[in-house]
Amino acid sequence: MKKICVVGGGRFGINHIKTLYEMGNLAGIVEINSERLNELLSEYPVKGYSDLQFALDDGFDGFVVATPAPTHYALGKQIIEADYPVLIEKPMTLKASESLELVELAKEKKVNLMVGHLLLFHPAIRKIKEEIDEDLIGDIRYIYSTRIKFGVVRTEENVWWSFAPHDISVIEYLVGKTCIGVKLVGADILGHNLEDSVIAHLEYPDGIKAHIFVSWMHPFRETRLVVIGSKGMISFDDSGDKKIHYYNQYVEFEGGIPKMNYSEDEVLEYEMSSPLENELKYFIEHLNKIIEINDGTHGLGVVKILDA
Repeated sequence: MKKICVVGGGRFGINHIKTLYEMGNLAGIVEINSERLNELLSEYPVKGYSDLQFALDDGFDGFVVATPAPTHYALGKQIIEADYPVLIEKPMTLKASESLELVELAKEKKVNLMVGHLLLFHPAIRKIKEEIDEDLIGDIRYIYSTRIKFGVVRTEENVWWSFAPHDISVIEYLVGKTCIGVKLVGADILGHNLEDSVIAHLEYPDGIKAHIFVSWMHPFRETRLVVIGSKGMISFDDSGDKKIHYYNQYVEFEGGIPKMNYSEDEVLEYEMSSPLENELKYFIEHLNKIIEINDGTHGLGVVKILDA
């Protein structure tokens, strides 16, 4: 059984801790807040550390970094330099130059670097990718992704850096091409020098366009993905019915006149499973194997778009 140590026991670190414990792979927790560490150890009886270096000296099979985003670079670098595989939560870092340094360091040290783009392990997203690859909707023309709700407001990074890595990673995964242009419009609603709402326009080769709308100052929650193809459409509402809807509808031009082809929607079945458990299982299975889904290079690509 592989032994994994989680760095960070806060808002999202607890999810990793709980899931790894249930999987039987949690072996250590690093948390600088001693009171919080004691709380975690009383519920999860594993090794506890207030300093990452002590955990590195103890020896684990891999590490998960689930701390606030500004700490990702330094902690990730320390783990990689100690020759351990690491999964760093999104965003990988807050600067493209720092992400590039981690990617190059991981290659030099010959250790695996994986980034926690959770939705790439969502069974619905995997199903949509499968249907796109099988040409169900033809060539992708447009993608719309929205991630809006009320809170939690961050103080370390704006909503673009906090929410959008999910959407960017999914769009890059579905399109299979590198973004060639980004335009952003943001609003500092709370007056705290951070954008609370952002609308982004992304451009890809072959005329593919995408829009992302993220906000933590919205009266209701919506997490929706829409993919428009040359011969069909797909929508998925992760905050609603959690069903994948396929529409065999499109537009044809006859003599320069648009002809609308309508159809009723059809639900595409997929097998429900936990994205986080899927991600952690993949990380553990690929501690010493090539990571093909969300390695450091993919994470760097996402940070480059965020940084743009």
